[in-house]
Amino acid sequence: MCPESDQEELADLLCNTVEIVAQKGEGLAAGLASVFRHFTAAGRRHVVAFNSDSPHLAPSVLDGAFEILATHDLVVGPTHDGGYYLVGAKVAHPSLFDGDGMGTSSALDRLLTRAKVLELSTGFTEPFYDIDVADDVIQLARELRLAPARAPRTAAWFGEWERAVAHLRQCLGER
Repeated sequence: MCPESDQEELADLLCNTVEIVAQKGEGLAAGLASVFRHFTAAGRRHVVAFNSDSPHLAPSVLDGAFEILATHDLVVGPTHDGGYYLVGAKVAHPSLFDGDGMGTSSALDRLLTRAKVLELSTGFTEPFYDIDVADDVIQLARELRLAPARAPRTAAWFGEWERAVAHLRQCLGER
């Protein structure tokens, strides 16, 4: 799922190996509403959407989210900064993502308030962090030095970046 303007480029980048679906509307809230509308209409009974700024998210977290959906209407993965990295549901709830607040420190509270109004039972995955600010990137780099298998491509990119920075410092005469 991506903005319509990115659909063709993303499909080309992935060599058309994955179906790329254009979201309806603009912004993150519209994207999430589109995910649930599209995939529940396609007959899937449990849909989980997760962010793209947590490359280190363990697959077991996604497995756990689907398990939670077996007994709840909604599953949410809270972030430490007041947002959420994951949301799942059994059916589309068009008003679940209404209103402002996406990407803010009150995003989770706003989502949970709308879930309560819709009378949805809600289960939670473990709190996690996503990559929003420089300190998050530094934390992720440290973690991936110790366990690169958690996000091998991201760990490789960090390695390339560190080598490039070291080379630049050497060229500039810094040590």
